[in-house]
Amino acid sequence: MQFFGGSEISPSPPVPTASGNNGHMIYMFNRNGVCLLYREWNRPLRTLNAQQDHKLMFGLLFSLKSLTAKMDPTSAEKGNLGVPQLPGQGCSFHSFRTNTYKLSFMESPSGIKIILVTHPRTGDLRDSLKYIYNLYVEYVVKNPLYTPGSPIRCQLFNTTLDQYMRGIA
Repeated sequence: MQFFGGSEISPSPPVPTASGNNGHMIYMFNRNGVCLLYREWNRPLRTLNAQQDHKLMFGLLFSLKSLTAKMDPTSAEKGNLGVPQLPGQGCSFHSFRTNTYKLSFMESPSGIKIILVTHPRTGDLRDSLKYIYNLYVEYVVKNPLYTPGSPIRCQLFNTTLDQYMRGIA
């Protein structure tokens, strides 16, 4: 079952938006900020330990979501800066770009956050993020051996994800 349109995981994933070695890393967090998955493909410099890196990324997402909701010009209800928003509530962001990377973000209705860091020239990755989320549902959530909220250790999911990332990376 596909959760973002359609009925099944498409046998052919979304068309890559760029070519070359573009995929750097992926993070998946649950709604409580627990890092369920962290994988990297092209990250030459590591400046933080893994736990600090995960906290920094989740904090960045929390701050950006709060800021975009506060600055939403279409909503009369601004709320307080820093107050958590429910998935789909208020204004949201999909990506931002720096001179060295592009961060693409998607949050599912259940609160799963997927962050994909790629080369700055990479195009729109919303379809790719939806595809990755559907892989997560099919190979992880539906796996009877998986305990929700624990780190993902599903070899089939990891293999399929690596294969897909080689296509866009």
